[in-house]
Amino acid sequence: MILFQTILILLYIAQHLKPCTAVNITYDAKWESLDKRPLPGWYDEAKVGIFIHWGVFSVPAYNWQAKKQKNIVDFMAKNYKPDFTYQDFGPQFTAELWDPAKWVELFKAAGAKYVVMTTKHHEGFTMWPSKHSWGWNAVDIGPKRDLVGDLAAAVRKEGLKFGTYYSFLEFFNPLFLSDQATGYKAQDFIKYKMQPEIRELITNYKPDVVWADGSWVADDTYFESTDFLAWLYNDSPVKDTVVVNDRWGSNTPGKHGGFYNMADRTNPKILMEHKFENAMSMDRGAW
Repeated sequence: MILFQTILILLYIAQHLKPCTAVNITYDAKWESLDKRPLPGWYDEAKVGIFIHWGVFSVPAYNWQAKKQKNIVDFMAKNYKPDFTYQDFGPQFTAELWDPAKWVELFKAAGAKYVVMTTKHHEGFTMWPSKHSWGWNAVDIGPKRDLVGDLAAAVRKEGLKFGTYYSFLEFFNPLFLSDQATGYKAQDFIKYKMQPEIRELITNYKPDVVWADGSWVADDTYFESTDFLAWLYNDSPVKDTVVVNDRWGSNTPGKHGGFYNMADRTNPKILMEHKFENAMSMDRGAW
């Protein structure tokens, strides 16, 4: 059975504000300090970017198992064997038509200056060989190749900036479910999975954008967001060039972080005082 693969390209339009240049200072793990970091100047000049929302989750996913959406439940019952699991989609995600050079050629021709890739969505499958996602990544199963590395190289070869979307949560991970059961008072998932994994991603691929998501379930203290950002701005290999969004906890969109994008498809329709990104999909319903 061939897995149906969907590639959704999102367009980002950044508001024009006075460009800033990062300065060599030390930031504390507090929003008062972190919010003072200026955005690197390249982001002001990059008016349009492309977001690639593509992976195992491009087929019926948590809307099937978590939300029990009727049309998807009915589709799965009609087309798949009764004991089929979400994890069974992994080996079918083969990416056999994957050609990152062709993708980037299209993106550059469209006028994009940066490209953001979904490196891990809410189901935890990493598009790179993460040592923190053994057996559930694009090298161990499915494509059998480092999709993040492939695209990063192609993007940079064409002179564009490369970014990584990373979801903080994992709907099916036992550690996350255990934390969730405590009302997010426990942080085992954060300490042993999320934080080590996202730092591995940054260290290995040196993205120009870190696009956080999935943080609506708890505030920033659960995710240890300020500790991560202090590391990112002070000690990471991209400390002087990286930009981030505002999804660092349920209490941070539109208040803390680098550029704001608040909710999906947000168009303020006014001149914003703070840099923002309109994450607008080409489709009105899907993401």
